[in-house]
Amino acid sequence: MRRTLRRHGVLLAGGAAVVAIAGGALTVTQPALGEALGVPSASATPGLAGTDLDRAQAAATVATARTVVQDANAETDTAELEQHIASLADVRSLSGSALTERIAATVDTTQDVAQASADQDARDAAARAAAAERAAEQAAAEAAAARAAAERAAAEAQARANTPAGAKSVAASMASSEYGWGADQFRCLDSLWTKESGWDYHAVNPDGGATGIPQALPGSKMATVAADWRTNASTQITWGLRYIDASYGTPCSAWSHSQAVNWY
Repeated sequence: MRRTLRRHGVLLAGGAAVVAIAGGALTVTQPALGEALGVPSASATPGLAGTDLDRAQAAATVATARTVVQDANAETDTAELEQHIASLADVRSLSGSALTERIAATVDTTQDVAQASADQDARDAAARAAAAERAAEQAAAEAAAARAAAERAAAEAQARANTPAGAKSVAASMASSEYGWGADQFRCLDSLWTKESGWDYHAVNPDGGATGIPQALPGSKMATVAADWRTNASTQITWGLRYIDASYGTPCSAWSHSQAVNWY
């Protein structure tokens, strides 16, 4: 028994004695059991010997084995260990040698099951970590795809807005939603910017350098809206509507001024 416990380093707890190994040091709480095993005792209680010692060893072994079964990973096979536990159910009917043999077999199987459970726990943890990593990668891929789709949609919307027809549609929507200007005001706006640029966001007046759909002078004024004022009709329209609102109040007033003096 002493050789078995020293070889396996097993924690035995229960009955009248506790046997524990931690950091290579074996201690017991029963002096007689400690003396029988050749290790120091942690407390001074009445000693055990002979049959009582065998039964205490069996009880401690069973208690530890049951704890291992209870705590084992669900995928760990504990059937053999449970059989060994059952074999120690009636220690009174066993001879000393039979009891020692069964205790040793139970200790061996307890350690095997505990190790198998720990190994399975590690595999389960690794599987969970791998699944979490895959989920994170999938989420990142989906987010990247969503960003790419949004960027494509924005690029397509800008491309549509950069056509004369698209620019008119953007201007009509903004004039209505942001300024409350209806169809009559948009007709004036359409006439004004058709005269100024033909709704061409690339338009540049060769005489003075007025730029874009609203013919801002200089064109860099439109940078107050966005840095892409050279290439984005929506940016130019945004600036142009703000300019009309601040300077003339309505597109029709701006159009009347343009008709009178040929600029606005």
